[in-house]
Amino acid sequence: MGKKGIKSLGTRSFKILIIMSILLAFTSGSGCLRSFEEESYYNIRDMDISADRVGTAFVDLNVTTYVEKYHGDTEKNTSLLLKAYSRESGLLVVQKEVELGAFENGETKAVSQALSLPKTGGYEILSVLFEEKTRKVSGEIKVYNLDALPADLEDIGLEISEMDFLVRKVENGKVLIENDIYLANEGRETSQDFRMLVKVRELDAGLLADKVWAGTGKIRPQTTVIRSVNLTMPDQYNYAVEVLIWNNDTVVKRGEDYIQLSPEIKIKDETQTAVRKIETSDFESSEERVPVPEEEYPMEEEPTPGFGLFLSAVLMCFAVFLRSRRRFR
Repeated sequence: MGKKGIKSLGTRSFKILIIMSILLAFTSGSGCLRSFEEESYYNIRDMDISADRVGTAFVDLNVTTYVEKYHGDTEKNTSLLLKAYSRESGLLVVQKEVELGAFENGETKAVSQALSLPKTGGYEILSVLFEEKTRKVSGEIKVYNLDALPADLEDIGLEISEMDFLVRKVENGKVLIENDIYLANEGRETSQDFRMLVKVRELDAGLLADKVWAGTGKIRPQTTVIRSVNLTMPDQYNYAVEVLIWNNDTVVKRGEDYIQLSPEIKIKDETQTAVRKIETSDFESSEERVPVPEEEYPMEEEPTPGFGLFLSAVLMCFAVFLRSRRRFR
């Protein structure tokens, strides 16, 4: 091979080397060779759990997961999926997901999530971290014997939503007022039959005019019922009506409303007041309504299946027919 051939071969090798260098620089710049270096690594360092609210049927838990990014330069969006599995059945009970955004290298985030779980047995709670849609790491914490947790004292599920007052009788300077109390069960199960004390107190002197004990009755969840009591008080005074619901020896719910039989009004430039005369008898109701005795409120239940009217009539006719046959024998 002559000098010309050797020179041509050297030129060709030099061109190939240049092309390979360009390709190597291109692939490096596009990230193909750097993908391993930019891989992100996370760690769930710890998980804390606490009971925010303990009801009679449900427990509201607060789960805090501590997520740490300990390697990687890329900043990709992350999310944390929280799952609760029943320890008895292994079934998924509830799950929640929260977006966390991007982590910086070496950053730790404390993520708090709320779970509402039935107050039965125990649960396995799993936190799963995703980067974009890739699962990165998970952590687990267990809770036991939730049904042994005592319910919060004031968590009876009942709310006193409203009160109405109806004048029933005015006689000898006394007023008989029927007080309708609206009780709403905002809980998740039928309420107990609690004791309820209704007091009427004169506003200025603070003296009690009357007080009555009643029962709330058992109220189905997500329903509202009306319980009525009769209160007697002197006419031409202003009163506060207080409702106290008792659970054994503890007051667990309060409500208050007002009856103004002698209201004050502002006059002239609104710097002076005067008492407005109210003819209470003008509001006396003639509607006949038999109140249910306070101690005998029935539980609000679904109707029980039984004999219909038509079937009862058929049975009665059949009995008459049998009696007629016996008479003519």
